[in-house]
Amino acid sequence: MPSRHPTRVRARRIYDPPEPADGYRVLVDRLWPRGISKERAALDEWAKDLAPSTELRRWLHQAPEEREAEFAHRYRLELDTPEAHAHLAALHTHAPLTLLTANQNPDNRHTGVLLELLGGDGSGD
Repeated sequence: MPSRHPTRVRARRIYDPPEPADGYRVLVDRLWPRGISKERAALDEWAKDLAPSTELRRWLHQAPEEREAEFAHRYRLELDTPEAHAHLAALHTHAPLTLLTANQNPDNRHTGVLLELLGGDGSGD
């Protein structure tokens, strides 16, 4: 995985309006969020390949509280590919960088793992 760099990375909900501080905006969900037009999303990139697989996502949703730690481990294994390493390294070139998700809490689940890998500071300013 890419090493941590002092890059400002945060996660936000795709449903929140874009802010100038967002910088490079990347949707990291596999599915397009309901009710959001491409214009409203104001994306620079849709990184479907960095989202958890459909199988892993479905597995987690069967028992989210009990499986969250194991989910993070399995998701890291999914990201342990040359393609994912290259994509994460490319994202390191953007600062500030905002990871966008439809999740209720953008710092949890897969975006939390991505924040950790990218050296992010979480949501907010």
